[in-house]
Amino acid sequence: MSAPRQSGDWLTRPPGTASHAVNWVRIAAYAGIALLGVVVGVAGSLVQGGWFPGGLLLALLGSAGLFYGAARATGAQLGAWSAAAGWLVAIVVLSLGRPEGDGTFSAGMGPLVFMLGGMLVAVICATLARVTQPDGGADRLDR
Repeated sequence: MSAPRQSGDWLTRPPGTASHAVNWVRIAAYAGIALLGVVVGVAGSLVQGGWFPGGLLLALLGSAGLFYGAARATGAQLGAWSAAAGWLVAIVVLSLGRPEGDGTFSAGMGPLVFMLGGMLVAVICATLARVTQPDGGADRLDR
């Protein structure tokens, strides 16, 4: 007899137990989260320089909300890591600049705090994303 299915368990089920179609749904969900990370990274890059210092705080709070929300929505640390990967790709591409010398990030402490602070928040959210057991208890599943 199998246990009743929990809502959202299709994102966190081990790969061998899920059907082929559900694996594609999980992959699409993580890809969507990474794409959302790109959007938040671009928006944060523009806001942090435009309204300093309030924009910097807003950009870091938006990034933290994305990372923590992705971890909670998927029930796994991979949710936060996929959001952080998309965010990091966006800010690295925007920090490269163009051959003409134009760049999204200005010189100064604000962009550095945004980049390093965002990475720190991503690591914190990914490592603290521990979800409770299906029955709500804190015990291990095999007990």
